[in-house]
Amino acid sequence: MTRPLTGRVAPEQRRPIGATAPGQVTVGEPGTARIAVDLLGGDHAPAVVVDGALRACQADPALHLLLVGPLEAAGEIFGALPPSEHARLSTLPIAPGDPVDSWVESGVRSAVLAVAQGAADAVLSAGNTGATVTSAALGLGRRPGVRRPPLAAVLPTRAGRLVLLDVGSSVDPDEETVAMHARLGSAYAKVVHGVTEPRVGLLTIGTERGKGDRLRRALPSLLGGLDLPGGGRYIGLVEGNDVVTGEIADVVVTDGFTGNVLLKGLETAYAEIGSPQRPTPPRAALLLGVDGTVVVCHGAASGLDLAAGIAFAAQLHRQAAVAAMAEMIETQRGVS
Repeated sequence: MTRPLTGRVAPEQRRPIGATAPGQVTVGEPGTARIAVDLLGGDHAPAVVVDGALRACQADPALHLLLVGPLEAAGEIFGALPPSEHARLSTLPIAPGDPVDSWVESGVRSAVLAVAQGAADAVLSAGNTGATVTSAALGLGRRPGVRRPPLAAVLPTRAGRLVLLDVGSSVDPDEETVAMHARLGSAYAKVVHGVTEPRVGLLTIGTERGKGDRLRRALPSLLGGLDLPGGGRYIGLVEGNDVVTGEIADVVVTDGFTGNVLLKGLETAYAEIGSPQRPTPPRAALLLGVDGTVVVCHGAASGLDLAAGIAFAAQLHRQAAVAAMAEMIETQRGVS
């Protein structure tokens, strides 16, 4: 049955929830990464999610999956793997409900709750972005100072790679929200990608003073005065071409509307004519600013994309990246 999301679960209260198939993983088992996979998320779910989950399992023998969704879909994964691998799988069934949207969104809510209760280490979903962000904010809680958790994507560039945020969570942010996103992006570049002194730029339509809308005109003085974590520094205004080259910024901040349009345009261009480098980063975004690891794929993601997203979630867990970023930001801001 569906387990309702009732709110944030305090860390000291987190505990495993029951699995309905063989293979519940012991909490804290060394070397493993337990990813709660939303089987109902995505335009072509559950079939494409099943494909991605199978690919991820076959690529990573230390991966354990909590399959959240219809038992029939989870059964396809059990059936495709040899019995010796079934110990790496467990299920959290979601029964059909009415309306369909409530049923589908209950998948990501239950996956988030699994992390909150200690039954999984991270969440992977290609479902509705708004439902995922809301579920994560309520179920896991937001970090101090974070009003609107942003989605951060990593793009290939001519110079290497670049963190772009927000790419779809907060479409109409205020100045303080974008300033916090700059902090989060700087910490992300430092912790996950090892950038020594992340260069943070603000996306706009021109680098001359006064260019852009009200938000873009108000932000430079605020961002210029920030003490960014990880040795980050604000380098000024950047344009779309700077995102492609990656030569002057390691992190680019913008609103979620503009970021989402830019991300989808670039990804389509890269798919058609090739990206600036090989290999490309996973086509998945990390939700920053919540107390847990939540990875979001596009609704139109392929099985390969979802497998890469699951692998990305496992990598972040093994790096303890979310906790490291939170500590870096809160220490730098003097938050106890």
